[in-house]
Amino acid sequence: MENQEINQGRRRFLTLATAGAGGVAALGVATPFLASFFPSEKAKAAGAPVEIDVSKIEPGQLVTAEWQGKPIWVLNRTEKQLKDLASLNGAVADPKSEVEQQPEYCKNEMRSIKPNIFVAIGICTHLGCSPTFRPDIAPADLGADWKGGFFCPCHGSKFDLAGRVYKGVPAPTNLIIPPYKYLSDTTILVGDDK
Repeated sequence: MENQEINQGRRRFLTLATAGAGGVAALGVATPFLASFFPSEKAKAAGAPVEIDVSKIEPGQLVTAEWQGKPIWVLNRTEKQLKDLASLNGAVADPKSEVEQQPEYCKNEMRSIKPNIFVAIGICTHLGCSPTFRPDIAPADLGADWKGGFFCPCHGSKFDLAGRVYKGVPAPTNLIIPPYKYLSDTTILVGDDK
């Protein structure tokens, strides 16, 4: 009888040890499989949101950052530049930003959360070129209605300082506004607006 009690204890121990070893082995096999469902560090970095300090951007100055491999423009518009935007409503193709090229919170004349800070993806909506920042007023080559903005020298598309496309140019729509939000009065996060 004593022998049977010892064997029962051994059986329980061996059963639990085998089950434990099997569980560890299953976890070891499942870990790489489950890890393959999550993006790599490189993939996360390519699409990770980007913080930009807007306090260092002087009025009238444009800075460029990168998000998802695309240039992100952040422009601190001056009071005069903001006033000029309203006078361009007749010259631009989509003055009220009705085409879905921006988040709902940027569907306004300024196409921004705060009037002076403009954020856009710096890629022309025609063929993907990168327009140049031309803050100069009324150069002869850009027309009488030009009050500063973005000019794509590849095919002649023009955008105002709110990224709205001018009428009669190859680009079909306004510049794209990425999702973004303010983390504080001086810092924006591009790529996340939740």
